[in-house]
Amino acid sequence: MSSDALFQLGMDLDHGSSTAQTEEKLSRCSHSEGEGHKDFFCERDGVRYAGTHLIIDLVRAERLDDLDHIERTLRRCVEASGATLLHIHLHHFTPNGGVSGVAVLAESHISIHSWPEYGYAALDVFMCGHANPNASIDVLKEAFAPHKVVVKTQLRGKEIQRWNGGSKRRSMAASVSA
Repeated sequence: MSSDALFQLGMDLDHGSSTAQTEEKLSRCSHSEGEGHKDFFCERDGVRYAGTHLIIDLVRAERLDDLDHIERTLRRCVEASGATLLHIHLHHFTPNGGVSGVAVLAESHISIHSWPEYGYAALDVFMCGHANPNASIDVLKEAFAPHKVVVKTQLRGKEIQRWNGGSKRRSMAASVSA
């Protein structure tokens, strides 16, 4: 498969501007109030979905063992994406210096797991509502100076209407309290 084909699938964002970023700008997120709850689902090309989940690999990246730098970077990703930070928790491993952690957001999360001895970091950026997870990509590139960035995009929950037999109903068992 050619590099351009991978780019079109959202699998390699080394190109100057990404299809995923353009498509995200065309997404419409609703905040409808129905049945006593808010609905923060989005719609793109007639497909309703819960949120955009980016799986990001940073290859030959730098500063992956710098806990303070990683925390500042996660905060900048949240700000650039227009998300709401609730909490950050990071853990620094020894002896290799890798970091695992999560920024918990009102809109979902950003997680990181780094292997500085390999120059590799795996990140998940999942956001719903009006937040733009694609805005975090440029922040990560600037912060970690990777030689390669691979991004895979998944629209989470896009099959929910099919799973629920075409209705918007919720599972009653999950919402009943004891």
